[in-house]
Amino acid sequence: MLPRMKFRPFSPVLCALAVALMSFGAAVVVSAQTAKKNNPTSKLFVADVAGESQIDTGVKIEPLIKNAVHSPEGSVIETKANSTDSLVLSNGTALYVTANTRLEVKRFLQEPFAPNRADLDVEPSISQTVIRLVRGGIGVCTSKLVAGSSLVFQTPQGTINVRGRRMVIHATETETKITLIEGDITVVPEGSAAGQTLTPGQQAIIRRETPEAGATVAVQSIPAETAATEDETVSLACIARRTVYFEAVDRADGSTDIVPVRTVPTTAPTQFTVSPARIGG
Repeated sequence: MLPRMKFRPFSPVLCALAVALMSFGAAVVVSAQTAKKNNPTSKLFVADVAGESQIDTGVKIEPLIKNAVHSPEGSVIETKANSTDSLVLSNGTALYVTANTRLEVKRFLQEPFAPNRADLDVEPSISQTVIRLVRGGIGVCTSKLVAGSSLVFQTPQGTINVRGRRMVIHATETETKITLIEGDITVVPEGSAAGQTLTPGQQAIIRRETPEAGATVAVQSIPAETAATEDETVSLACIARRTVYFEAVDRADGSTDIVPVRTVPTTAPTQFTVSPARIGG
């Protein structure tokens, strides 16, 4: 005959602990689902391409194609000789990428978009962006960054903390040149804790003579002989920024996606030239 089993009643403390653990687990699941819905993946929109460029997403390398959309974080973008790109991030920052340039998007995170936003010139949500310019040049045109956002560009010689709004950055192995057209930025040489704040019309040059030497920064007025070229470069970025804005769209699976919306026709209208000889007097 089998011995009779003895059962002890559950302790009220253990029951309460079990209920609490189950509630916590349910809360974690709900929180994860909410995060999935409310934190859509940031996007990069290719507004224009001239020549040959490519993007390495970490999964595959493919050509950059006009009107294509990519998830930028962790990607590497390169332009070839005689090639340029116009790129727009979903926080409203546009980049005009010059020839022989390599960009690495180290970080690009966005919080949920503000609902019913009316001013498309203002950043749609708080974002944290870190982009490394390994070599080459970029024109940068930003939206009005909201409080709490950060936009940082890194180069081999230093860091540029951007608060807005229009600038050009060139980088080589030994020198970084930052030209501020409009806005406010702080330039921090590599190895230094102190930064130099620029005002519109100024240019900072960060140099490092040898790999062992610390980087130094010099600030000067924008040279007259390069002012027009730099202004044109940043203007091309601003033109790209005005061609698109981004919306948060709820998907059927309950998640939220960011989608670009073009604001101008993708093909310019045909221009007709009328000869003076054809105009009646």
